[in-house]
Amino acid sequence: MKLCALLAGSLLLSCVLAAQNSEEPLRGPDGGTNYFAFVDGAKIRPVAGNPFSARAATTESKPSLENGTVVTAHLIATVARDSQGRIFREVRSFVRADSHELPPLLEIRIFDPVTHTRTACIIATRRCNITGYHAPPASIPSLEGRSDDGTYLEREHLGIRALDGLTTVGTRERVTTNAGVVSTQEFWYSPDLQINVSSTRKNREGTQVIQVGDLSREEPDPALFKVPPDFILESQPRPAKSKN
Repeated sequence: MKLCALLAGSLLLSCVLAAQNSEEPLRGPDGGTNYFAFVDGAKIRPVAGNPFSARAATTESKPSLENGTVVTAHLIATVARDSQGRIFREVRSFVRADSHELPPLLEIRIFDPVTHTRTACIIATRRCNITGYHAPPASIPSLEGRSDDGTYLEREHLGIRALDGLTTVGTRERVTTNAGVVSTQEFWYSPDLQINVSSTRKNREGTQVIQVGDLSREEPDPALFKVPPDFILESQPRPAKSKN
């Protein structure tokens, strides 16, 4: 077993070195709080044959507008992907880190790359809306150096680290604007799951940390990928027209 682990580590290290030489770091698509209207956390691509379920914890620390003290809030949401590549995720709102309140569940979302549908179910109204969905392309890392808008990107490869039983590859990016404002992002990417297991952003607005944990590689419950039985289906996408 130890020999297998060493061999796997050596192969992954070779991938890292190749990525460094080609200036194409190994990291997943960046998630965060602005990908949709609510907090999504880590982004997940619809990769078939690679199921998992986990809990994504997001923590944000921001200066208070009133007196400058730092306010920390957090949430924990369930995420899952089945063998078909379908994705389930909860959307929750933040609560203060010192609160014992459970982060309220706002919405559940199901992304289906087979039927090309996105299902959004609002908890408050018990209604679901189905729209079209197409898998996003793999992220393309920006080139290091100065960009057309004047920002300057530096990238540092951090090597390999084990997180929650997964081998991850680390990358740190530092962006400096013309005005001298600096922001940093650090990612620990799992080539196996093709997600960022950990990501940290720091800028003048505060710090955001996203951690994917309590990971299971078992097939998720199929019920997660269905409209809940007590919800009303409000609309569905029109069927695609035949090309014949």
